[in-house]
Formats: sequence, C-alpha cells, structure tokens
Amino acid sequence: MTKSARGGFTLLEVLVATVIMGIAVTALISGLSQSVKNADRLKAWDRASMLARSRMEELLLDPELPLDGSVEGTFPPDQSGGIPSGWKASLRPFDLPPNAGPGAMILQEVALDVWWEPESGGRRDLQLQSYRSQRIPAAVAPR
Repeated sequence: MTKSARGGFTLLEVLVATVIMGIAVTALISGLSQSVKNADRLKAWDRASMLARSRMEELLLDPELPLDGSVEGTFPPDQSGGIPSGWKASLRPFDLPPNAGPGAMILQEVALDVWWEPESGGRRDLQLQSYRSQRIPAAVAPR
C-alpha cells in the first residue's frame, strides 16, 4: 500500500485566497463609502425639498404678498440642519384679463427658488412654481 495524499491547502492556495478576499473587501468598503456620500447628498436634497414645499405653502396662503415683485429670506439653522440656505420668491400676475380693475380675481404665478450650500462645496438650487387666486389691489390696478 502506498501512502495516501494528505488533505489541506498549500501555501500558494492560501496566498491566492487571501489576495482574492482582500480585493473583495476593498471593493466592498469602497462601495459603502460611496453609498454614505450619496446618502448625505440625498439627505440635503430631501431637506431642501421639505423646506421648499413648506415655504411655498406659506407663500400661497399669505395675503400680504405683493401682486408683482419678489420677497426673499433665509432659513433658520435649526430648520436647515446648520447648512446655509435661503429662498427667493418671484410673484407676477399670470394671464391678466383685459380691463381688469381693482378687486378683480386674477391668477398669480409664484416662482420659488430655494438654495443651499452643502459642506461638499458649491451652491445647489431647487425651483418650484405654483399659482394662486388673488384680487387686484386698488393701488396696483392696471390702467
């Protein structure tokens, strides 16, 4: 009878398996790092969209806004997560009927631009647009 073959791995097989495992772990860690960066970026977009929607709702309900003009402001740090951010709303009559006088109901366009500056640098913008019914005030009536 001959000597039976021994079970187990050779040193070369162990080294090859270690290299393959190292490459796989490196790729996995790199993918996780990119996922965390994407999650942070999406978190900023999500916060901005929430702030924009909230500001737009406030603007649409505000009876003191001008018929034609703009208003702007900044978001408090507790709302924006400490990221510098603000907004600017442009208002204008939309599809003004002929001979519309004071007190006439018209459609007003509200265009909102929300901006923020993430830690990664650069300035990001998000635009919303909506319409609301508005009465022409006496002081702004067209001639």
